[in-house]
Amino acid sequence: MEQTRLLIAIAISFVIFMLWSYFFPGEKEVPKPEQAAKAEQQIDEETYIKEKEQVIATTLPLSKEIPSKPIQPSRTITVNTSLYKAQIAERGAVFKSFVLKEYRESLDADSPLFEMISPDISARTVKLGFAGNSLRGLDDAVFSANLKSDSVDIDDKSQEISFSWTSPEGIVVEKKFLFSPETYVIDLNVTIKNGSKKTIQDNLTLTLVQTEHVKKNGSTKSSSAGRYGFEGPSALINNELEQIKTKKIKDKNVYTGKLKWIAVQDQYFMSAIIPDEPIEASMRLYMNENNVLQNQYVQPASVINSGTQHIFKYRIFFGPKSLKRLSKLDCDLVKAVNFGWFDFLAKPCVWIMNFLYDHFIPNYGVAVIILTLFTKIILWPLGSKSYKSMAEMKKLQPLMAEMKERYKDDKKKMNEEVMRLYKTYKVNPLGGCLPMVVQIPVFFALYRMLYGAIELRHAPFFLWINDLSAPDRLFSFDISIPFMQPPYGIPVLTIIMGATMFLQQKMSPPMGDPSQARMMKFMPLVFTVIFINFSSGLVLYWLVNNIISIAQQYYIQKKSA
Repeated sequence: MEQTRLLIAIAISFVIFMLWSYFFPGEKEVPKPEQAAKAEQQIDEETYIKEKEQVIATTLPLSKEIPSKPIQPSRTITVNTSLYKAQIAERGAVFKSFVLKEYRESLDADSPLFEMISPDISARTVKLGFAGNSLRGLDDAVFSANLKSDSVDIDDKSQEISFSWTSPEGIVVEKKFLFSPETYVIDLNVTIKNGSKKTIQDNLTLTLVQTEHVKKNGSTKSSSAGRYGFEGPSALINNELEQIKTKKIKDKNVYTGKLKWIAVQDQYFMSAIIPDEPIEASMRLYMNENNVLQNQYVQPASVINSGTQHIFKYRIFFGPKSLKRLSKLDCDLVKAVNFGWFDFLAKPCVWIMNFLYDHFIPNYGVAVIILTLFTKIILWPLGSKSYKSMAEMKKLQPLMAEMKERYKDDKKKMNEEVMRLYKTYKVNPLGGCLPMVVQIPVFFALYRMLYGAIELRHAPFFLWINDLSAPDRLFSFDISIPFMQPPYGIPVLTIIMGATMFLQQKMSPPMGDPSQARMMKFMPLVFTVIFINFSSGLVLYWLVNNIISIAQQYYIQKKSA
């Protein structure tokens, strides 16, 4: 009976968890957009210098006349490292392509490497600008790269590539990228040299651009992806993670505070802008009718006097949301990987899973099984207590049935006699349920972790299970199957899991209420339908957990017989 109550509790908790996560994303309270916009317009040069905001000021000779240059076609510079291939257009000095060499779009043998930047984006990404448009011509500027060749290979040491443009007024804009061979992080220095006779007072901006087109992960992508894991713009503001759903941008699009980084996240990948130091700045969000998202880092107002230059320092990240890689960075970018309410439980599970994979057996399916065994060992005393209580309850079933028959016309008297029976035999009717309810947070932590961990993306297990982040499907059908999301096939692992739940139900004490007993007969079927579209990694965890629980329950019942 207690086991069936647990199943009801898990089912209800699961529904509440999903509905709450979907309708209440839990956004932090931040200043109103109009207040943020007003704050951005305040200029205090003295405070700006005292706070040491990535600025270097030096005296420059004024440019008397800018000689006209012959019009040259805009080139595309290709940068090759062991991790990625990036393409930077001279028009705007922006990234037009960023291909990750360790990841593919899908499991198909001829699948292309994963492209971080959608070809549908005409504006490209990491675009430089000024909030007040104080520098005319910058939007359409064609920069000049300091390379004779159109491509460069970075194998053993870092290399800097500089893009520069000079405005008709004599203002020089320079973007210097420093590429390193063994990291997804790219250093970026933006230098504004004011060779004109005017003073520039404005907010420098740097923009990440992404479209819905990028949000695809081959066979692992489903229409419900955003429901179970975050996708969209995010930032670390005042040391708190802000994740804004795209549908909320129209309600609020300005976020102000001490910004450590801004990012645009996919289920498994992200792009980010990281200022050299966290300072009071703003993040502005835009979403147009073509689902093009712009996440803009707005630098505090700067004053660049005539004959001086300012240097703004950043780091750029294009790559996987891997805890292993992100934890090595010193900018708290690892906080972008968040597994929801039970993040504090999920992240240690990722660490254990990676440790097992790296040091013992290179199969994440086996790592999930060992992780399940590990959690069952920790929770073994709770499980034993629960199953012992179930065994005692099972012994009392004949006496309880007799009491209910004897006092079937007097409900109050029947309840009194049943409670007296519990007291006489020292049985706690909740003893089997409460210890097992403690396991629910572990389940949800593993649920979010196994769904969102990039380590499981396209990770094979054995036989037909070639992607632990996708639902298991044996064969492939062209016909639609009720309750099943494509691809359509036989969910073998899920069916076996449902069978183990049916066996567990048979081993548990029957429900006293006939209507509840009839309802509980359908619980294994209900759970099978719920799990039919879950990742095979999660189904594998639940299946192994059920098998161990059946063995433990059988052992306790034999011991108590």
